[in-house]
Amino acid sequence: SRPQKVCLCPFLPVHPLKVSTCLYIIQHPAEESRVLRTVPLLAACLPPDKCKILVGRRFNEDRYPELATVCRNPNTLILYPGAEATNLEEVAVGSSSPSVMIIIDGTWSQAKDIFYKNSLFRLPKQVQLKPSISSQYVIRTQPTNTCLSTLECAAVALSILEKNKSIQETILHPLQALCSFQLQHGAQIHHSKEHLLKNGLYDKPMPKNKRKLRRMELLVNNIKI
Repeated sequence: SRPQKVCLCPFLPVHPLKVSTCLYIIQHPAEESRVLRTVPLLAACLPPDKCKILVGRRFNEDRYPELATVCRNPNTLILYPGAEATNLEEVAVGSSSPSVMIIIDGTWSQAKDIFYKNSLFRLPKQVQLKPSISSQYVIRTQPTNTCLSTLECAAVALSILEKNKSIQETILHPLQALCSFQLQHGAQIHHSKEHLLKNGLYDKPMPKNKRKLRRMELLVNNIKI
């Protein structure tokens, strides 16, 4: 769905990746209107039955019986960092059963709203990724240096669950091409908000909201938020 000069099809895998893990992408409605999204690239890399996208803010058992069943499955994981989350590497060790992983697609505030206002999403085992790589989605500003796009999270998670590092490289390939095309056509590299604040480069007015201001202070002082 892009002009031929910047077509991303040559950077996608020739055939969908063979994976046993099924992803459920819970997408905030605001993500649908974004021009540069990563979830369509992710879906193009995987078989349709291994990447299911559900758009909405509220998910209950009556309207989403399949999702409710998935959330109650003991093999289902939800990727959402926090004090209750276990590192995915620890969960994947010794696990042989095909997994189901839920990933929330949206800004951090949107993801937080979806996670805490839908009781279904607190049924699966909560997991997180170790901050081992920096985001390659350089045409969009991330909150911190270790924040990743939805596609990058899925790429890292699948490589761990499937025990196949090449999966990560394959899924990241179209994202790298997307960023390269955009930079060639006038886009600028976006550093994280954390980087801008620490280096005195943040040129926007500081928020008046005390909670948001406190979060910025934590970023500058290297305190995990």
